[in-house]
Amino acid sequence: MPKTKAAAITLQGVALGYPGHRVLAGVSLTVERGEFVALLGPNGAGKTTLMRGILGLHPVLAGRIEYSFDRLASPPGYVPQRDALDPIFPLSAFEVVLMGTYGKLGPFSRAGRVERERAREALAQVGLLDLARRPFWAMSGGQKQRVLIARALAAEPEVLFLDEPTAGVDAEAEATITTLLARLHRERDLTVVLVSHHLGAIRAVVQSIVWVDEGRAVKGSTEDMLLEHGPASLFRSRAEVA
Repeated sequence: MPKTKAAAITLQGVALGYPGHRVLAGVSLTVERGEFVALLGPNGAGKTTLMRGILGLHPVLAGRIEYSFDRLASPPGYVPQRDALDPIFPLSAFEVVLMGTYGKLGPFSRAGRVERERAREALAQVGLLDLARRPFWAMSGGQKQRVLIARALAAEPEVLFLDEPTAGVDAEAEATITTLLARLHRERDLTVVLVSHHLGAIRAVVQSIVWVDEGRAVKGSTEDMLLEHGPASLFRSRAEVA
């Protein structure tokens, strides 16, 4: 029997949603340290709500979420579904990644040599150091996603969250991003939690699946959850609450 790793995040009876409307309720599960977990389920079932709740971006209506790490000293890395960077604002890829170091700086502090080196290392990890000076707006969709992953890595997180990291990119870029995430997980023993609809791309790399549907979220092994729910369930639509 494989040895169980220590918990990174534990949810106990958690309910999430909005005033007057619960999207999810009774969620109890554990994300282990070094685990690669996918949040899957029909459109609008609450996958993004669950991720944002774990991140502390949605209020917990009931239950509690426990973390084995200090979220102030080691904030989670987060790659959102859609980035709000204005394409007119002249940020380079390096400047976007440097933003990821700001969370560890004190008030009124500026990024210095250490932070700049960390940003360069993060760009190198995603294979884009040679494009550090390229304007972010001029990059391809796949390159932009890799820059945003580098921005999250620049915070030196213990846990990396990604919301649809391959949405809107072509098949080649999707394969590149999936391979990158698998390598980061393997080499850094990084805990990875991602929302995805691209079952084929992630099936070979994820270790566990949290199935989100009908107000519930249940975790199991990749094999067991796919056997129980199957690919067809991914394409059922619900009211957009996620």
